[in-house]
Amino acid sequence: MAAVYNTLLPRPGDKIPSHVNSIPAPSEESFTQTFGHHLPSATYLSTSRGKIAYYTFPPATTPNSCDNSSPSRVLLLHGVQTPALGLVPLTSSLRTSFPAAEVVLVDLWGHGLSSTPVAAHSPSLFHSLIDYVLSALDWSSCHIIGYSFGGSLATSYIASSSSRASKISSVSLVAPAGLWRAADLDEQRLHSPDFEVAKTHVLELLEGGALVVPENWASRIANGEIVAEKVREWQMQNHEGHMASVIAIVRDGGVFGQEEVYRKAVKTGIPITAVLGGKDDVVFEKDLKEVGVENVKVVRGAGHAVVRQEAAVVAKHIEKFWKGL
Repeated sequence: MAAVYNTLLPRPGDKIPSHVNSIPAPSEESFTQTFGHHLPSATYLSTSRGKIAYYTFPPATTPNSCDNSSPSRVLLLHGVQTPALGLVPLTSSLRTSFPAAEVVLVDLWGHGLSSTPVAAHSPSLFHSLIDYVLSALDWSSCHIIGYSFGGSLATSYIASSSSRASKISSVSLVAPAGLWRAADLDEQRLHSPDFEVAKTHVLELLEGGALVVPENWASRIANGEIVAEKVREWQMQNHEGHMASVIAIVRDGGVFGQEEVYRKAVKTGIPITAVLGGKDDVVFEKDLKEVGVENVKVVRGAGHAVVRQEAAVVAKHIEKFWKGL
């Protein structure tokens, strides 16, 4: 178990300490020992902010030059807490329908095998991560799928500049954050200068209380399942900067209050769709439509974890959306 960085990260406008630039992530070997090899081997980018890990699923078949409805490049962005591994079920479903696509998953700052920058976790910090990855891949354009915080991030990315928007062919939002109105949000506790106070409240918001890992997690993982609760616990125990990053994202990353950003993203004219669970309490169909996202699919009976609970259904909606472009 790694030592935990139990100091709050800088807020926007704070002076950034010069003695440490980033907090390293755990090793890939330690991660795969617990969770297996559902992902390809990580590729690492060394940046001024720290190291970024991403995972490339190469095309399984040769692209058909006559088929303009099939995306050739897809980037997936995960949510808060669960890293790229949590998007493997959706990735698998999409690759069945689009075997000629190159699909890339990335661990966002503070998650999985990516470092935690000792810097304000505002959306711009994550926009630069996307820039680094797209540059390394030498992708002139791609489709983006963003889940939860990744959805808010995809939206703010295309809204941030016309040059960034020009690289994105479409945006698929899965249970996106950014419009969340948490009923039990306590601003005083969330913005407390005490790490433990802020941590406890953030976990209450995200988990509904203390994190509970199923007792049968090992057998479920052995059977090929992604047990998100175990992944989250593992990061809290083994990724020194993970919890500090999670707190910082909830505080400053764009989880709340992004209505104008969504409206700006819609005005870019980039095709946008959304999929959410009917029992989701983070995002509602009416809120998405109020900011201009009209193409919304609601999956009955699913909650915020629709990306894993109903991966095939989510993939089917995205497939229909892509084929209609």
